[in-house]
Amino acid sequence: MYRLLGANGAAAMHRVLRLPAATSGCSCCCKGGSESSAAHNLIQYQQYYQMLYRPATLTTVTVRPQSTTPTQTDALALAKKKRLRKPRYAKYVDLLEVTELTASERKSRVKRLKSKKLAEFIQKTQMQILDKRAREERRVQKNAKAGNDEAILRQPAEYQKIELDAVASSLLEAGLYDDKPLIFFGKDTYTKQIISNPTEVHKIIKSFENYRDIIEGMGNEGHEHIEADLASFGLNAPKLSTASQLLDPFETIEPYIEESHKPVAPAESQPKVNAVTTKSKKRFKSKVHISEEQERQAKQRALVINLTTYLNVCVSANMLNRALSTIFAYRSRAKKSYQSTPGMNLITIDLYNILLHGYAGKGSFDRCQELCKLINDDGLAFSEQTYAAIFECLGRVEPNAQNQEFIEQYIAKAEQQGFSLNQIMDRSKFISDQRDIALDAIRRVRPNFTPVYVPPQLGYDNELLNDLNAQVQPVGAETAQEESIIMRSKRGYTKTQLEQLAREQLQVELDGCITIKSIEKTKEFANAEYCRTKLSELEQTWRKQISAAIVRDLNTLRAQVRFKPHGYMNYYTYLKVLDTHHYADILIKELYKLAEGSETFSPTVGQLFKELGQKVQQCYQIELKKHNGTLEKIGEIYSDYCDLWANGHTEDNTRQMWQRLVHEQRHSGPSMDLPDVPWPNNVLSGVGRFLYNILMRDIKIDAHIMRQRSNKSKATGTTLPQNMLPAFYTLFRNQGRLVKEEVKPHPVLSRLLRASRQQTLTFDSNLVPMLCPPQPWSTPHNGGYLLNKSELIRLPHQAVQQWERIHASNPQYLYPALDSLNQLASVPWRVNTQILDVIIKVFQNGGDAKLDVPQPPSSLPPLPTLPVGEDGSGVTPADRAKQFRDKLGHRRKQAEMYSLWCDALYRLSLAQHYRDKVFWLPHNMDFRGRVYPVPPHLNHLGSDLARSMLIFDQAQPMGVDGFSWLKLHCINLTGLKKRDSVRERLLYAEEIMPDILDSADNPLTGRMWWSKSDEPWQTLACCMEIANVYRSPDPAAYMSRFPIHQDGSCNGLQHYAALGRDQAGACSVNLAPSPIPQDVYSSVAALVERTRKADAENGLHVAQALEGFVRRKVIKQTVMTTVYGVTRYGARLQIARQLKDIDDFPKDWVWPASTYLTTKTFESLREMFTSTREIQDWFTECARLIAGVCSQNVEWVTPLGLPVVQPYNRQEMKHPQSKGLRVNASMSMDMYERPNILKQKNAFPPNFIHSLDSSHMMLTSLHCERKGITFVSVHDCFWTHACTVPEMNRICREQFVALHSQPILEQLSEFMKKTYSFSNADLTNDGSVEDLSKRQLNRILRQLPQKGDFDLRNVLDSVYFFS
Repeated sequence: MYRLLGANGAAAMHRVLRLPAATSGCSCCCKGGSESSAAHNLIQYQQYYQMLYRPATLTTVTVRPQSTTPTQTDALALAKKKRLRKPRYAKYVDLLEVTELTASERKSRVKRLKSKKLAEFIQKTQMQILDKRAREERRVQKNAKAGNDEAILRQPAEYQKIELDAVASSLLEAGLYDDKPLIFFGKDTYTKQIISNPTEVHKIIKSFENYRDIIEGMGNEGHEHIEADLASFGLNAPKLSTASQLLDPFETIEPYIEESHKPVAPAESQPKVNAVTTKSKKRFKSKVHISEEQERQAKQRALVINLTTYLNVCVSANMLNRALSTIFAYRSRAKKSYQSTPGMNLITIDLYNILLHGYAGKGSFDRCQELCKLINDDGLAFSEQTYAAIFECLGRVEPNAQNQEFIEQYIAKAEQQGFSLNQIMDRSKFISDQRDIALDAIRRVRPNFTPVYVPPQLGYDNELLNDLNAQVQPVGAETAQEESIIMRSKRGYTKTQLEQLAREQLQVELDGCITIKSIEKTKEFANAEYCRTKLSELEQTWRKQISAAIVRDLNTLRAQVRFKPHGYMNYYTYLKVLDTHHYADILIKELYKLAEGSETFSPTVGQLFKELGQKVQQCYQIELKKHNGTLEKIGEIYSDYCDLWANGHTEDNTRQMWQRLVHEQRHSGPSMDLPDVPWPNNVLSGVGRFLYNILMRDIKIDAHIMRQRSNKSKATGTTLPQNMLPAFYTLFRNQGRLVKEEVKPHPVLSRLLRASRQQTLTFDSNLVPMLCPPQPWSTPHNGGYLLNKSELIRLPHQAVQQWERIHASNPQYLYPALDSLNQLASVPWRVNTQILDVIIKVFQNGGDAKLDVPQPPSSLPPLPTLPVGEDGSGVTPADRAKQFRDKLGHRRKQAEMYSLWCDALYRLSLAQHYRDKVFWLPHNMDFRGRVYPVPPHLNHLGSDLARSMLIFDQAQPMGVDGFSWLKLHCINLTGLKKRDSVRERLLYAEEIMPDILDSADNPLTGRMWWSKSDEPWQTLACCMEIANVYRSPDPAAYMSRFPIHQDGSCNGLQHYAALGRDQAGACSVNLAPSPIPQDVYSSVAALVERTRKADAENGLHVAQALEGFVRRKVIKQTVMTTVYGVTRYGARLQIARQLKDIDDFPKDWVWPASTYLTTKTFESLREMFTSTREIQDWFTECARLIAGVCSQNVEWVTPLGLPVVQPYNRQEMKHPQSKGLRVNASMSMDMYERPNILKQKNAFPPNFIHSLDSSHMMLTSLHCERKGITFVSVHDCFWTHACTVPEMNRICREQFVALHSQPILEQLSEFMKKTYSFSNADLTNDGSVEDLSKRQLNRILRQLPQKGDFDLRNVLDSVYFFS
């Protein structure tokens, strides 16, 4: 390694060598010159050292005697001095590393050495220089006989300037720019002086060689222990060292002191160490971690996660030596760090298994043996995966007697450890041909061996669902020969159709995105064709620039990594997993996405880092599945899955079908339940930063590109040069209390894209519906899209505790949640083209605020200008302040309108694209168990407009009562008859049938009765379906695809009333039968109005102002969200928003009235729902004590077995982003951090109720599937065909009763006592606050709320429970 020193060291070197001072500037390459004598160089180095380490000049200092008691003035001065003391910042010097192949620039930290270390260091360096000079002198004397020295000196210097742009990309990628050494000089004048004097050039080269040998020698001595480890195992791994151990003599400026002249302090001046003078250990202080032990566990866990990811990437990128060096480095570090902590192993057997499989793939049995020795030395036990890797390696080795002896040896060792061959083959995970190779090795000594794989558990282990196990046949049993009931809701497609749809879906996922036509109606610009041509040329240019920049920057990283120690994780390894064209595709797509963004919103730099990193990871995962055989095996299994789906001869649900097929094909090929290895968040940001730098530095655009006329100057007739500017820039913008850096496109680029009018929209393949049935969730890591990674649970990146609970639980406990997701995902959909055409027409004509069709921001009227007199007067400061506030509000409104308009554009464009296709919606869930469709834009879980556009793909006959359910559904959507009975609603439907038919026939030109509905677009869609059925010859035989909704009556309060068996609360939310529906919102409004009248009579002005305005609609949202944890402040905002919408209400009373109504609404709710209040208070108090006393997150298990952990922490750790090569292994993890007590206690009641309503939905889903009923859920709103509504209603009520017949609160109390309560040994009995808090926690966890006497069986007869 050659080094050029910067800063003071470089200047000193130039003074000694009598060279002109070098400054940064252009560079050139030189070669030639001659060698100088060893004695001359030695004198120069000695002069340099004498100058650099010259003893400091002695000065006389007068010391004032001080008293033992400082004066007040002295004390104040000392305190001020301590306060004003500046922190010691690290100092750095610029270094330029020049090798035979590459050159790179970096910074190195200046070390502060103590005198003794400095003396030893300098003495050793001088001795090495003398030895080097002596060897050089002998070599020069030997060569002088031929007279080569004088000939070389007389030769002119050879140099050349390298045009990097002209160098072939293959050479750049290989790093072989030239066979001549590269030396970077300063400005042109200095370059000419050096080139003209070859002797000086050779002096510099010689000095570099000297320093290289010195530093390499020091590195060799500094890392003898690591090399000894490497040598003992026969591994030719690179040398391991750390930057702190490479002590360069020129990186310190402390004076040189000989050890023999070191001053010795008198013995009496040495302070005595005793109990008084010894400092006590500092108390652990952290806003994030509770204790030092917890902080250490968090760091170790983060390091293990990063190491697992890094080693997998190293093996994938074929960097086995780097992976091995990393293992050695962290193994050595772990021995030092954890030698005093028994049971703490950083390097686990799983990390060794990754490396073993890497060497096994190469057939390197020697390396595998050496790693096995390493495992034994670390005291680790072999796992089944370890033996699988060894057998794979032996299977790739040429079979001979020794090979068979090794196989027998390891089989015997495995059996001695308790692992049979069947267990090894069954429990290990394989990719590509690993299983077949390992099996071949075993059969060399056991020819008749056939592995027996344990069949999967298919049934449930839950009291609420065990009755469904009766239909489950054991693995290997004969399948049914006739169509089963469970497949009725999935039939209608042949195997050929499904396989063709699967091929189309695979192609979409392999492409990574889908481009569709936009429905936006725009005018064509005159220069649109010109702009499209220019944009196409620009894209080609950008692609070339990106490819060259990727190669350039990767070579720079490689040059930096090459001479860095291998014992740390770096981003270069992650960036080598993909080819250059993949990065170019990612950046081009991101470039268009940024350029087409909003003027009011842009992604922050941090968001862009993570987004780019996620794109790289997604592409890497798909490429990995291509190469490890997963893609091919998915195709084989999915083909058989299509066969089962088409013929319907099975009693299994989709998970059970998939598990059977996977088990049948376990004899060969890769495993289908491979562990998920996602990249940590810090790695995603580091990889994204690499691409971001290219995006900002290398993507240019000509500022004059929009000019169509000739680019020739009129005066001279010559072509004007291009004005190339960066295509993107950053700005800082306030986001709340923070100021964040955002990325914006250059205005020229934005204008170019707008003028070109691409008329297309591009979506990632994991954001759009699937063209074939999704892969069923069979494990927490496999399901959803065929290739794209789908997350089972929507969690923030730091939430790892819930995943820990899921991995530790019995897989059967997760089956109910997985099967419910699979059932919802198996429902085929299509677009309601009748309603879609109407919506698109309204949207293209500018939207309509009254119909909830977003309007473009251009429709917002401009703000009026302030009137200004001729002399500039007439505008007061108050007017200017008001205008400023109006401008802010106008911009906020524009941003909101643009966001809503874009959402509608994406939704309608996707619906138009899928209008003649069948599609499926894969589902996942949040941490509470609530389910959501994965595609965010086109789904049934959204606004009224979004729900109106989708219908079932499979049609069912209306049946005898189907038409009545359809008409009842239409009236329910209008919201006009909420307090009337079912009979009265049906009569009303017959009365307004002319309006319904007119709405269907003339949606935009008729009387538009539908537009006055609470849900106008769903009402219009229902009117169109009623018209079709009404005009059909046989309404009962009409094949309908239209979904009918059954909505829960304030479902959160229903669960609270059932938990507490509250008779009054149950009646108010329709748990008990009644002739007309009970409206809890009207009941609460009546209570509030009664209180308001009393206050108004007593002279309260705000109560008088609210006369006639206490309406159901005003307090509905607050009542609905009370059970979900709305605060008083949030409730006040909700009520204020409703009061503002009432035209007659005085606006001056909005805030006082909203405060008054909030208080009265909460009081009325507590009066009506006494049991609900007690349960909610118990939930809150439990969560407060758990988070405050135990310092743990609140967790529980749902009645269906899903573990739930609240991911609310006090403060997310802000880890500094590493800007260098090294991966920062620190991560935020909720299980090791302090909980946010306020969020934990406020969120526990609503989250627990959400987990109950999701359990009720899942139970209904699974039982409807068994009955062959099409079922879809929007939380507490259930959808099905009109003919199956009665059956779904029966199942819904039965499962609600079954759910709440379980001792839910008692089970929760037992779980929390087992998890959080303190034993007697933990109590100190000293009366301290801590001890009293622990006792209070133990008491509260056992103190269950009292229950009422409501009979849950009444729910079975309640018509309006779900209606």
